Amino acid sequence: MPVDKQSPARIVEQNTVWKRFIHLRTVVVEQTRADGRVEFLDREVHDHGAGAAILLVDPARQSVILVRQFRPGAFFGGHADGFLLEVPAGLLDDDSPETAIAREAMEETGYAVRDLRHLFDTFSSPGTLTERISCFAAHIDTTKRDGKGGGVDGEGEDIEIVEMPIDEACGLIATGGIVDAKTIMMLQWLMLNRAEFG
Repeated sequence: MPVDKQSPARIVEQNTVWKRFIHLRTVVVEQTRADGRVEFLDREVHDHGAGAAILLVDPARQSVILVRQFRPGAFFGGHADGFLLEVPAGLLDDDSPETAIAREAMEETGYAVRDLRHLFDTFSSPGTLTERISCFAAHIDTTKRDGKGGGVDGEGEDIEIVEMPIDEACGLIATGGIVDAKTIMMLQWLMLNRAEFG
């Protein structure tokens, strides 16, 4: 939740550099420092909307459902083949986070989610990205899938559905097998709350 107080920063100028899937802007921010001095910051802000992510846990099998798909940012950022193992996630597209993540879970994995538990909201790279990700968890029965999953053909998605023991998934954080920030945070949340949730 935003802090309810007067911000020491205000936008004094903003210009659109590019607008398609993302909206890239240059901004000038007037910031009043803690010592009272005023300075002007010249920055770039990347916006493509807010998102939601979900950790799907089968408590009976002590497993999680993850997805593997191509991520251009990771590919161009130096990840070997650009395919990341991560929790299902997607943009809100004007829906509530709860509605959006139920849709994304079905599209990506084929599991219908009920009894969502909101874990936390996070900004993955707040220096430049506006994206706020609402993170959820839900129990599922991996033997009962409601749909096909695998992504939406018309959106260029080719998603592999991966069921993995919780301990194995958490172990991949240390070995570099999982490098996606939201997935790391959510698996660590599960390890901290496993007695109660997992």
